[in-house]
Amino acid sequence: MSVPAPQDQQPLQQEALRSADLSELLGHVHTCWDNERRSLSRQLHDSLGSSLTALTMHLGLLMQKLPPDPALQDRAGNMKKLLGQIVETNRQMQLKLWNDKLEFLGVRVALDELVTQFGEQQGLAARCSLPEEELDCPRSHGIVLLHTLEEALRNITMHAQATEVDVIVDDNEDEVMLTVKDNGVGLIGPVPAGQAAGKFGLRMARERAAYLGGTLLLSAGAERGVTLTMILPKPNGAA
Repeated sequence: MSVPAPQDQQPLQQEALRSADLSELLGHVHTCWDNERRSLSRQLHDSLGSSLTALTMHLGLLMQKLPPDPALQDRAGNMKKLLGQIVETNRQMQLKLWNDKLEFLGVRVALDELVTQFGEQQGLAARCSLPEEELDCPRSHGIVLLHTLEEALRNITMHAQATEVDVIVDDNEDEVMLTVKDNGVGLIGPVPAGQAAGKFGLRMARERAAYLGGTLLLSAGAERGVTLTMILPKPNGAA
């Protein structure tokens, strides 16, 4: 026979249950959102991408048959250039919706290429330290790792004014840990315990980590900048 909880503890228990329910609901929403983004990205690739590729080929053949009229050739050249811009826009939209490298090349390659591209685009020193082998973690962990790194790099671009970024991923039998360090201006104001500096993107990443039983923390760097640390425990028997 269970003993009823003291009356002063009941609100705390109810709050804990509500928090657990909200965390589970948010995790379900994230999973549905990821699946929908993945589906839309594939539709853009399979349908629109295929059509654009066919149009490019047809236009190339048509240009070969056009009479040597400068006006016609110039118009066809402009059409080809515009079509190329549409193809690139479609590719960028697919990538923003879903990074298919995560599935086809693995988490390790997806993370490494993201850091490399970030350094090239922002013109700063971006270093990435990864395990030699592919990460031994479930697909859900790989998605959270990639989304968290994307959000961390986005915040560095918007707020940090950094010139150097280090990304470190450690993988062991029990957990996988992502660390992102920058040498920027640091945290502005105090960070409430368990919160990601009030930035919704990182707060959502924190909730994603919590749903998998992990943690995400921000701390001031040893000298300057910010260090983000996310730890995701591995479920028993998962690979």
